[in-house]
Amino acid sequence: MKINMLTPDTEGNLAWPAFNRNRKSIVAVGNFDGVHRGHAAVLKRTVDLAKSYGATSVAIIFDPRPEVVHRYAKAHDGAQLPADETYADPDALTGIEQRLRLIEGYGIDRVIVVRYTLEFGAKSYQYFIGQLVGRIGMRTLVLGTDAHMGRNRAGDVKSIATLADATRVFELDVVDDRGPGERRVPLRNTPEAAEALDRVNDPDSGLTKAERRALSKKTPNRLVRAWSSTYVRYLLGRGRAAQAAEILGRPHAVEGTVVSGKQRGRTLGFPTANVGENVQGYMPADAVYAGWLVDLGAEPNDLPNPESEGESNAESNAAAETERTGKRYPAAISIGTKVTFGEPEERILEAYAIVDGEKDGLETAAAGGIGEALDPQSAGWIDLYGHRVRVEFLEYLRPQIHFDGPQALVDELKRNVAETLKICNASE
Repeated sequence: MKINMLTPDTEGNLAWPAFNRNRKSIVAVGNFDGVHRGHAAVLKRTVDLAKSYGATSVAIIFDPRPEVVHRYAKAHDGAQLPADETYADPDALTGIEQRLRLIEGYGIDRVIVVRYTLEFGAKSYQYFIGQLVGRIGMRTLVLGTDAHMGRNRAGDVKSIATLADATRVFELDVVDDRGPGERRVPLRNTPEAAEALDRVNDPDSGLTKAERRALSKKTPNRLVRAWSSTYVRYLLGRGRAAQAAEILGRPHAVEGTVVSGKQRGRTLGFPTANVGENVQGYMPADAVYAGWLVDLGAEPNDLPNPESEGESNAESNAAAETERTGKRYPAAISIGTKVTFGEPEERILEAYAIVDGEKDGLETAAAGGIGEALDPQSAGWIDLYGHRVRVEFLEYLRPQIHFDGPQALVDELKRNVAETLKICNASE
């Protein structure tokens, strides 16, 4: 998979890469944040059409997400997001490197990553489609059902279909990427609102149609697709990792670098990998989860800088990633603050990896009573300082709670770790 990183000029124009003039392109356009099952449907259709026509499959994605650029402009009197500024995007489900790896898995031939700017976003959808046809030979544009593009998001599926019929220079292929209907999410994400709408969304809640309608009207909300990045964020914000995984088609994951902590976990017999700042990916709600810790080795540096132009051969990227990727460890994952020890309220991500030497005792503990079967002082230790890791979330275990002291915390951690191994074993 070839990757082109493009930055618009001050007028919002792109210097498009060279394409084979004798081969047409089948093009998918979108943010593809999370690369969930709806996105997968669009990408698979793009690849299938390209194969049937003997064309090149192309995905065009935007980084940063348009919402981030417009949010920055709104907060800074219409200013452009500086090219050299690392702007936090806490709502992004996946970082750009994660998105590219996931998209590659669907067999896309080429990805064009466009740095989204205000000037680029001011271009009309007619102009953008004209560029796709004229510069990269687009034969077919593949979109999801509620796609929008161009200035003020004016280019919806209906408008683009009209343009395709009128010009006859490209075709529009619309993919049903909605999933099983729609879901309601609160306009204000309070626990009370979320609980009410969870009942509205649940077909087995026992509510009548009238009760469902009344509860929905009482709680300000909006409809979103069941397969959407918005709904995945909502579920993760509620700690519902397993439900989010159903939409993503895989466990939700974040990536970051392991940094040195205060080593309090090691003194308790539960040494954790502390994932530092600049974590890529959406952080779920504060809680304890069962999941996986994947050692990616040295931090990767095989993708081009988003600010630079040029190409990267992702086949060699994928080979490097495979070589880097080390062992997967079942892990009890904690997100939150260390309230038990009265430490400052700094939100951190920690993962306790279960090494091979612990598994016999843990499996005994999981099968029948924790007791003496699990001895945390015999826990192994993996030196991951400075390593890039991926943390995958399988299931929610419990909320973050305050313990009366270290021993109460250790007893609970024993239960959490034993349950984690049971869940991970079942997921393999």
